[in-house]
Order: sequence, then structure tokens, then C-alpha cells
Amino acid sequence: MSVLTALAPDPYRPGYRLVEVDRGRFASLGEAVLEPLGLVVGAALAPEVLARLHALADAEAALRAAVRMLGLRAHARGDLGRRLIARQHAPRAVESALTTLAARGLLDDRAFAERYAATRARRGRGPVRLVRDLLAQGVDRGTAEAAVAAGLRAEGIDLQREARRLAERRMRALARRPGPERRRQLAGYLVRRGYSVADAQSVARELCPNS
Repeated sequence: MSVLTALAPDPYRPGYRLVEVDRGRFASLGEAVLEPLGLVVGAALAPEVLARLHALADAEAALRAAVRMLGLRAHARGDLGRRLIARQHAPRAVESALTTLAARGLLDDRAFAERYAATRARRGRGPVRLVRDLLAQGVDRGTAEAAVAAGLRAEGIDLQREARRLAERRMRALARRPGPERRRQLAGYLVRRGYSVADAQSVARELCPNS
């Protein structure tokens, strides 16, 4: 049976303890999660206690990895979870890490989606594309649609005016195309940028009225 051979303060992380099992470094874990286990240095670890320590160590490893990833750029909860699992973190440990981050206010899909929508809208992405991108990152549809609307309002973006601006810029590359083809390609371009088919066709008809 495994024995707890050390439980010392972690000099680099206040509120954490360095756990040593069978004289080997096991993990650095928070005092709050260790306290309920009633650990005693020199005592044998019951199988269920050892299993709990393994689960806590897995969750802590996933949490630290998640914090590092969020330090590089923001993520939606679903996207961050997928990336952690792809890095071989256990699903239960990942869910624990995500819940901890959300409780700390470091993981908020609504705030992430609004920032994402506002930033990409300034780069010319339309609402359909923005919602699709957010769904692909694991944001639920209701949150994605509300965030896109809020992001466009925050940036003061008029969709019709923005679509026309993009279309006018694109028209220069289509100047030599026959009229009907120019209108069709212009509408297709706007749809790919994330505007609805109806809005794209309206702008294309406006700029190519005799096509």
C-alpha cells in the first residue's frame, strides 16, 4: 500500500502543498482540497484516498494548462475543453478545470463572444459568419446570436453600409466581368464574408442595376 511520505508547503505557490507518495514527488495541490482527506505523513493511503489524490492531481494539471492557454488568447469554454482533451487531459479533469475557471470569472462565453464579434465585425465579417464561427467554437446559438447583435451595436456598425463598402471595394476586381456574372460573384462574395443571401443580393442589385 502506498504511503504519504511528505506534505510540505509549496514555496512557489502560497496555499498549496507538495504531496510526496512513497518518497516520490506526486503533485502540488491546494490546501483546501487536501484538508478533507485527513492526510497524515507516514500513514498508508487507502485506495480511495489515493484515487482521490490522482483525480485532484489530474484536475490541477488541466487547470494549469487551461490558464496557460488563456494567457495566450481568449477561448470559449467548449473550444478550450476540446483543446485540453486533445492534449490528453482526462475529460473529468477538464470539466473540473473549466468549472473552476468559470467560478473565478476567467471563462465567460458571453463576454468572449461579444469581444470576438466586435473585433471581427471591424474586419468586415458579417453576422451570419460571426454566428457560425462562434458555434464552431462551442458557444451555444442563443449566446452567439445575442453577442453578435451586441458586438455590432457596440461598434456602431450599419450592416447595409458595411456590406456596400466591401462590395464597392470588390467591384474593382470584377470590373471586366460580364454584368450578370459580376452581380452573381459580388453577391457570392458578400455571402462568404458572412452576410445573409437577401442582404448580399440587395447590395449586388444596387451596385449592378442593369445586370
